[in-house]
Amino acid sequence: MRNIILSILGVILIIGSFFIAKNLIDNKTKPKPVIEKVVKTVYTDTVKNTTIPILIPANGSLVAKRRVELYAEVQGVFKSGNKLFKPGQHYKKGETLIKIDASEYYASVQSAKSNLYNTIAAIMPDLRLDFPNMFQKWQGYLNSFDLNKTTPKLPEMTSDKENYFITGRGIVSSYYTVKNLEQRLAKYNMSAPFNGILIEALTNEGALIRSGQKLGEYIDPSVYEMEIALSKSYASLLKVGESVELQNIEHTERFTGQVSRVNGSIDAATQTITAFIEVKNDRLKEGMYLEASLNAKEEENAIEINRNLMLDGNQIFIINDNVLDVINVKPVFYSETTVVLKNVPDGTIILKKPVIGAYPGMLVKQFTENITLEDNQ
Repeated sequence: MRNIILSILGVILIIGSFFIAKNLIDNKTKPKPVIEKVVKTVYTDTVKNTTIPILIPANGSLVAKRRVELYAEVQGVFKSGNKLFKPGQHYKKGETLIKIDASEYYASVQSAKSNLYNTIAAIMPDLRLDFPNMFQKWQGYLNSFDLNKTTPKLPEMTSDKENYFITGRGIVSSYYTVKNLEQRLAKYNMSAPFNGILIEALTNEGALIRSGQKLGEYIDPSVYEMEIALSKSYASLLKVGESVELQNIEHTERFTGQVSRVNGSIDAATQTITAFIEVKNDRLKEGMYLEASLNAKEEENAIEINRNLMLDGNQIFIINDNVLDVINVKPVFYSETTVVLKNVPDGTIILKKPVIGAYPGMLVKQFTENITLEDNQ
């Protein structure tokens, strides 16, 4: 019985080995799966060389071209005027900005003018007797002398005798003393030098003002300047009077200015040159930050592409028969987002957008937007 069982188990093992071997042979002869090649679709552009304007980006804040810092040259109490001395207050040319109480000083000026008048009046009898031909001239001067008005200029002396006589009586020195006092008296009233606006007020009516104290700042809001610093390589390209496009940082408003001045020296520390752009617009305010684009020059036979398309070694990808290749190019100007290139032949097909993992010899397919209505259905 035992031999029969062993025989049956042996037959089963032989049959099982046969089927296992057959299965292994069948799997070995099965063909390997073919890996399908992936062809990427890319955006392309056809090169057409043109004249590319080189725009130099710059930025800065506006400063009023005409501005005055107001300082007191005399001492006294700030008197109230027709307009409040406050930031934002507009004034016309000649209007009083600041009026300082000058009552005491005015009295001393009037006293000096009176002394001058009395001195001249005292010599009139001598002039009638010794210089009768000069008497009428000086009599006319006395008649025009008004203590409430500015002291008139002394008559012109036509002879040495007259000069010695008048100077010897101290009239000339008294006259210039009075004129000096009148000049200082005028500093108690500060008038607007031009139509403008007060942007800073550092004192109030009724305050005691001291000589040398800063009182505020006054500007002309009709004309502004923006100072920009550019690389020294653009020094020869900047021209006074050239038009400049400006825009605010939100890119919602645009303005037109022009280069008004270019500094004659280069900053030794930063190797930059300073230029000033003048701009006029009612919507502008001092301190506003603007971005500028200066037309430096025009580059002929060139193209402009995205900087992301540039490869190491000044190369870019081109497409030949749906295969990527590279060519050498000559970059002539870099901006923040683009680069201007030369030595790219017309008709060359280049990438319009970067391709991840791109390499020379890569098989690609150009994207076309010629999709008909039937294709969409």
